[in-house]
Amino acid sequence: MHNKLSKTAIAISLAIAAGHSAQAALYAVDPGPYLEENGKFAAWYQDTHGRVLDLCLSKAISSRSGGDGDGPAYMCSFPPLEEGFDVDQPIVFPSNFPGESFWFTADAEIADAASGIELRYGAALEAAFAVEEPAEGDQVAFARIRVRVDVPQPGLYTVTHPYGVEVFDVTQEIFDDTEGDRAINMTRDLGIGAPYDYTGALNGDLGPFLRSVNGPYTEGSETFIGDPNLEEPVTGSPFDTNYVRIEGPNGIDLRTNLFAISGKLSSVVRETPVIVQRATYSRSSGGSGVVAQQDVFVQAPPPPATASYVDTAGLGIPMSEANGTGNWYGQSASNPTTLPGQLSLTANNQPAIPTSTPTTVTPALVDLVQIRRAEYSLSSGQITLEATTSDQTAPPTLTAVGIGTLSGSGATKTLTTGISPIPPAFVQVTSANGGSDTEEVVILP
Repeated sequence: MHNKLSKTAIAISLAIAAGHSAQAALYAVDPGPYLEENGKFAAWYQDTHGRVLDLCLSKAISSRSGGDGDGPAYMCSFPPLEEGFDVDQPIVFPSNFPGESFWFTADAEIADAASGIELRYGAALEAAFAVEEPAEGDQVAFARIRVRVDVPQPGLYTVTHPYGVEVFDVTQEIFDDTEGDRAINMTRDLGIGAPYDYTGALNGDLGPFLRSVNGPYTEGSETFIGDPNLEEPVTGSPFDTNYVRIEGPNGIDLRTNLFAISGKLSSVVRETPVIVQRATYSRSSGGSGVVAQQDVFVQAPPPPATASYVDTAGLGIPMSEANGTGNWYGQSASNPTTLPGQLSLTANNQPAIPTSTPTTVTPALVDLVQIRRAEYSLSSGQITLEATTSDQTAPPTLTAVGIGTLSGSGATKTLTTGISPIPPAFVQVTSANGGSDTEEVVILP
């Protein structure tokens, strides 16, 4: 048994190293104080699309599903019957509180008898306890991605899901040990921190929250982004991959776009999320003078939300969003006169979330710095750098942090200097106009 687990772990490590490409897209978490009615967990999390989900402890029952015969069709995902928790009784911490509860769950399955593939996928934002049973001071929260697959043969399998891509190398040895059952068995839980610190899950692989395209659903006075008793198409993937797909040897290529989703929308009023990804300018000399361009990239809720900014010349610039992922872009042709410049950017998530409030941020407008060469020679003990700035008309000073100033009269500048005996793993080049780039150093003989 020990060997089997070890070999499966090898497959998991390969998956993370070779194929993991998710991005964190949770925005904020309840800062407390944390109440006993929520098991001393954070009451809510907010994603970058602006949706705020409460810890789902409601006993609201689906009006669309009759359940599976094992009990009511709850709108929240409760764990199977477990010792110490009776869902039919009032939820009280710690005497009658679930060992696992959720702010969000998304589950999907692919079962294909012809190919022999049986896949189970789960994404969850989970509240649990370090000792499994509810206990004061043992609360933990984490973002989970789980992929389990029965496979028909060894080979390389690629699983694409709403929050990334995983690549699994099922060797002959792994296949023989498992007989194909759960030969792929990955659970990645990120964000577990100290008691009452729930910020770690913000940096997990989950978010924005997937939601049913048929929702939201209202049961009584409560509203939910999906119904976990139904399998439905969803939206919300940051990569516009609102499906689970598995590709494998001998032409295996299967997918599903149906998910069971749970999540209770909160009544908490929150500002519209805004993350400025880049605000840069470029300029060069043209036939009629200086040709300038300001490029702004922002992550914010998708339409019907809106995003716009005021450029350095005071012009209002509307921004565009292409595919519902919440990635916005705007451009202006104003020539900045003071550098670094300053923009004023506003995002508004109404009417998608009527209780949200607009947010205005003031990012700096900087030049775009790119390191083209970063090499260190072990034999000479010298590092050679080459970097460029997007400002070709008045190139600013470029400095390699901790190393020295690059030289050159144009937009491309260089530096060769000795820093023996230890080469740096990375080098950062900064501009007097605010731009910056960091690259790995190539080590030469």
